[in-house]
Amino acid sequence: MMSNSYILAIETATNLCSVSLSNHGEHVLSVVGEEPNLHATKLTIFIQELLEKAGLQFNHLAAVAVSMGPGSYTGLRIGVSTAKGLCYALDIPLISNNTLDALVAGLLAHHTLELDNKTLLLPMIDARRREVYTAVYSNDGSLIKQTEALIIDEESFNPYLEQGFKLVLFGSGADKFKETFENNSSVQVISGFDSLAFYQDALSFQKYQDEGFEDVAYFEPFYLKDFVATTPKKSPFL
Repeated sequence: MMSNSYILAIETATNLCSVSLSNHGEHVLSVVGEEPNLHATKLTIFIQELLEKAGLQFNHLAAVAVSMGPGSYTGLRIGVSTAKGLCYALDIPLISNNTLDALVAGLLAHHTLELDNKTLLLPMIDARRREVYTAVYSNDGSLIKQTEALIIDEESFNPYLEQGFKLVLFGSGADKFKETFENNSSVQVISGFDSLAFYQDALSFQKYQDEGFEDVAYFEPFYLKDFVATTPKKSPFL
């Protein structure tokens, strides 16, 4: 393995635009756009700024990682196109990370929570109105229920709650449900926990070591556009 394994991570699945640089899975630097919807005008500028701050050139990169979705159609298209262009030009591998997987990794690594085996983690990406893209994970980050689009109301999670589970909702889609579940002690909503590029760092390095690379020519984002919004009716384990 290279003495340095610098991986550039790109996150454009939500309104925020961010890029991160890691080495051997350890975070080095990040650049985050605080204003929404900067992807088209600022992404390449952020990447250049990141490398300049780190004192690196593009040819120092070992790979490029990108948030593959679900998320904003436009944001994902811009992020993936930029990542593919860099990988093609530099002849380096492309790594993709599910946006919800990265959110879970970020929560477990950077947020102090009391979790047990009756805790379920539900990262959420805002879709529209009361709709979100979400999946269900165990307290150790293992995927339990695959990504889907859901319209959320106060009864959406009753099948989980009736089994004695406690739920943690977080991500750009969770904020709007703070009031919905404010009187439910079994549902915790973590506000302001948006998708950031450096949540991908550890995931990306593991895939780099395992050579879990994408085909630069054919890789496409995970738009989830063919999903029909539903509400959960069954146990999360079914």
